[in-house]
Amino acid sequence: MQNVTQLRDYRSQPYARIFFDRKELDAILNVYGMMVAKGEWRDYAMGDNKEQAVFAIFRRASEMPIYRVIKCPKWAKKQGAFAIIGASGQILKRGHDLKIALRYFDKKKFSVVD
Repeated sequence: MQNVTQLRDYRSQPYARIFFDRKELDAILNVYGMMVAKGEWRDYAMGDNKEQAVFAIFRRASEMPIYRVIKCPKWAKKQGAFAIIGASGQILKRGHDLKIALRYFDKKKFSVVD
């Protein structure tokens, strides 16, 4: 069971929030919308903490995420702040530019499996 946080407590958290800016979120939602139109993805969730922002993609709302798009500024000097993570936790694509990392989904051949 998840803990319930009061809004006043959430706003007063001591760390700076890391989240996707408007252009990054627009790029992610463009890919997401394309895949929803193809019938491959059906739900998403967004979250953040003191180290990273996460956009999780689900095939069905009741499942674990099949992909996670992560923004972690701590990784920026290494292999890039953005990463595409698969369902098993493997890093599928990393980069300094989100749009280049999202090209992973252009190459991927998707098919709905029930």
